[in-house]
Amino acid sequence: MMAHDDATNNITALLEPSSQPNKIRSVKRRIRRCASAPIDFIPQEKDDCPVPRNQSFFNLHPSVRQVSLILALYLGIGAICFCLVKDQIKGQKTNGILDAIYFCVVTMTTVGYGDLVPNSVATKLLACAFVFAGMALVGLFLSRSADYLVEKQEALLVKCLHMNKKVGALERLKELETNRVKYKFLINLGLLLLLIAVGTIFLTRVEKLSLVDAFYCVCSTITTLGYGDKSFSTKAGRIFAVLWILTSTICLGLFFLHIAELSTERRHRSLVKWVLTRKMTYVDLEAADFDDDGVVSATEFILYKLKEMGKVQQEDIVLLMKEFEDLDVDQSGTISTSDITLAYMESN
Repeated sequence: MMAHDDATNNITALLEPSSQPNKIRSVKRRIRRCASAPIDFIPQEKDDCPVPRNQSFFNLHPSVRQVSLILALYLGIGAICFCLVKDQIKGQKTNGILDAIYFCVVTMTTVGYGDLVPNSVATKLLACAFVFAGMALVGLFLSRSADYLVEKQEALLVKCLHMNKKVGALERLKELETNRVKYKFLINLGLLLLLIAVGTIFLTRVEKLSLVDAFYCVCSTITTLGYGDKSFSTKAGRIFAVLWILTSTICLGLFFLHIAELSTERRHRSLVKWVLTRKMTYVDLEAADFDDDGVVSATEFILYKLKEMGKVQQEDIVLLMKEFEDLDVDQSGTISTSDITLAYMESN
């Protein structure tokens, strides 16, 4: 009973606001001592919103830097290759290098307007190679760079939502974690609508298309239909298209991805609610007794509930319990520094 009371008091102390700064500093020290701890997860002491700071290219996240370098390399090689064989590409041309970069972007995003078309065996084979490489690059961009950039704006969105409220950094981080998928969806939706509006206005002003034709061209482009009856034909239009097509097509892909994530999260929350409101039965009690000692501890209860929620699997629990037993050399039910030392000596 005394051990239970001590555990209860410790949990209560953790939940008290007055104890949070000391706890954060304690956690911070423990994390810093761990070589495998990610720096991004060190709690902040100051009450400031974790809004991303301006960073140079060399200080960017490795995923963003890597994808940017690969994209630059792809466009550079493509521009050189298609510029060298520009006479073997038929269609409406403006500038050799610009047309080559524009052709690479239209190819890699699978838009394929048809305003520039390979007209020889060499250019057709080259286009085949670049379309597969480009599609792989777009997938890489989707999985690493684009989603990361959207996530970096979530904290800013939370801060804007609570601009007139006194909300601490911990509360903002908690809300950000709770509504992460929702905020990503809203940010991506706003960016997509902005890109559609910008593309439509540009096509009406620069390419001199009617409002309906401009919107039609925008929709056929970002969905990669690329009928080809409307496209970017001017020099200024193709400069704009190089950046706009790549951004808008990837943004639409992320938009549908976030819709799927929202649907999955909604189903998962319904499952969690059902698990938390369902009454415990004797069968559940027996299933939650992982060590078969006839009683269910708090740890076993939590693991069982997490298993019901689909957050962990039975195989994961078995493997972790086996690892715990291997580290618990003195079979005391806890892991201490002496256990780690003995385990290290036995392994050597």
